[in-house]
Amino acid sequence: MKKVLSIALIILLVGALFVSCGKKEEAAKVVTPAAPAAPAPAAPAAPAAVTPAPAPAAPAPVATADKVVFRIANGAEPESLDPHQIQGVPEHRIFETIFEGLIIYDHETAEGIPGLASSWTVSDDGTQYTFTLRDAVWSDGVKITAQTVVDSWLRGLNPATASPYAWFPAMFLKGAEAYNSGSAGPEAVGIRALDEKTFQMDLLGPLPYAIGALGHYSFGVVPIHAIEKFGSEWILPKNFVGNGPYVLSEWAPQSHIKAVKNQKYWDAANVKLDEVIFYPIDDNNTAYNMYLNGEVDWLTNVPLDQLEAASLRRDYHRAPQLATYYYVFQTEKSPFDDVRVRKALSMAFDRQALVDQVTRGGQIPAWGIVPEMAGYPSLGEPKMDVAAARKLLAEAGYPNGVGFPKTSILYNTHEAHKAIAEFLQQEWKNNLNITIELENQEWATYLSSRNAGDFQVARAGWVGDYQDPNTFLDMFITGAGMNGGRYSNEIYDILIKEAATMGGADRLEVLLTAEDIFINEDQGVMPIYYYTTDNLVDTTKWGGWYANTMDYHPTKDIYRK
Repeated sequence: MKKVLSIALIILLVGALFVSCGKKEEAAKVVTPAAPAAPAPAAPAAPAAVTPAPAPAAPAPVATADKVVFRIANGAEPESLDPHQIQGVPEHRIFETIFEGLIIYDHETAEGIPGLASSWTVSDDGTQYTFTLRDAVWSDGVKITAQTVVDSWLRGLNPATASPYAWFPAMFLKGAEAYNSGSAGPEAVGIRALDEKTFQMDLLGPLPYAIGALGHYSFGVVPIHAIEKFGSEWILPKNFVGNGPYVLSEWAPQSHIKAVKNQKYWDAANVKLDEVIFYPIDDNNTAYNMYLNGEVDWLTNVPLDQLEAASLRRDYHRAPQLATYYYVFQTEKSPFDDVRVRKALSMAFDRQALVDQVTRGGQIPAWGIVPEMAGYPSLGEPKMDVAAARKLLAEAGYPNGVGFPKTSILYNTHEAHKAIAEFLQQEWKNNLNITIELENQEWATYLSSRNAGDFQVARAGWVGDYQDPNTFLDMFITGAGMNGGRYSNEIYDILIKEAATMGGADRLEVLLTAEDIFINEDQGVMPIYYYTTDNLVDTTKWGGWYANTMDYHPTKDIYRK
């Protein structure tokens, strides 16, 4: 069994570390990562869990009048294109196509590499980063400076912006939480422009994941001059200004989003596609048929009923993913304000049967919220115990399910989410004698309902924003924007916030203890499984696409072989 530090010991340890923190050393270690190499043909990455047999080839790449177009079945219609107003995976794929922050992600490893920043230095205590910016301009030719970065980050943190992800930089950027909460002004935030090409940030602690986190859209650099001119309409194609490898040219809601090569991008010579088109398709079977018919080049999710056939194709790629599928309880409302009810539901269904019979994509049953990663074990094996679940439900006042209030599961429109909800609906009826209704909503409406806490039980999924356990835990502190279930535990909050000031193995022990409280004591959410990815893309025709645990595939690096 993994070691878990006592809460008292951790608080004493963290307090001691906090008090003993001395003045930052002036000397800095220089980090000058190598620039990413230009795309070159390479052997496709082998799927981690599947050995596909030869099958008919995927559709040929589209080339119209020598234009190379890459088409993506992107899931739901994006709720916005504003980096400070988005919060989903479909939006992230578009973000990294038309914007670029200080850091971008390597297409093979998903590690953070230089983007708008060409290099950086780190203070000896690991709390101050100084970035050197490239000579870069917006798509309209306006220069991007260090002050542009400052103004962009402050916009995302400004309470008036109401960014759903403002809590993320606020978790580790000095002064950011105070500004975002309204208790301090923008001058409190630990960011500054030292000159036109030098940007500096101060962290709360020596966080090892800082560089990886900066590739996230909450740290997006936005065209303040265009926003001031056009207001909320700055994201319309006629007004759009971006700094990514491609620039928005068309946006027809529920039809497509088109981005064309940005000739003013600093690395335009290594951008090999002429156009990228995103199709918002909620129905997986429709998207699958479009792929088979040659209408899209990358299918990001294979329908459940087609997985067996798809897995035999040479263009099918399955890989483990740093992501967790879970259900959220509305902990402020009866009956889910009672931890006994939450635990009863979590113990009363068979996770292994769900992944074997329903999802069938090699997913791993989950008990903890954090997938296993280097130096951090998963919380433990799933605990199915129907007898114990019935006892807990009876203790909560619902013997044999009698009197259990009308309850519904909220999920966004998608055949896999529906199938999972139906499985749980039946399991809970059979094992606890409670009746559950199902409610589906379109993506944007669902996100709004979940963030507002307007649900009883809601499906959720979380793909790590960076490769560290903290990315699965910090969003559940009291008041965090993504904490739609309104989970709140003062000790949990202390542990997560203090971990943000720490480095080394002690930090991981603190996070392990926090997760133990969150799941084993409080059942703050109900983990169901750890994801795998199921993609269809022909890597014998398209280069630069590699399976990785973050499922990041920057369009900048994709090219036709």
